[in-house]
Amino acid sequence: MTHLEARRRFPVSVERGFDYITDLQNWPAYWPGLERVDPSSEWGSPGDRARLTIRLLGREVDLELTLQRFERCRLVEYTSVQPGLPDARHARLFTAATDGFDYGIVVDYEPRPGLRGLLDRTLLRRGISRAMEQTLRNLERELPAGGDEPRD
Repeated sequence: MTHLEARRRFPVSVERGFDYITDLQNWPAYWPGLERVDPSSEWGSPGDRARLTIRLLGREVDLELTLQRFERCRLVEYTSVQPGLPDARHARLFTAATDGFDYGIVVDYEPRPGLRGLLDRTLLRRGISRAMEQTLRNLERELPAGGDEPRD
């Protein structure tokens, strides 16, 4: 199992951060490579699905996300299925802090067998790691210090 994790503290309340990050309308502002979110997507209750297209490793990839757990201001867990790549489990962790909130991004996936597995353990791993770090940088822009309101 490949496990990737990245964390950052943001200078807004956990409520504001959670609401911003989990709102489908905001995903294009901070999700790297996001091309489009299917308008039929829903995100807020276990079983909800979001369909989106991202650019990953130089190509467009259609993802279907299925929400497993949605605990306000604490935890979001979902799975992703994408053609040509291994399925993945994701977690978004939210922890209140005196000066904002701590946010964690976790991705777990099982590399496929054979040559594809080598690509999953190298190129895919690097691509996901870069996307996680870019997501955090983008959120730093969208959730700036000096105010509790995310930028529009």
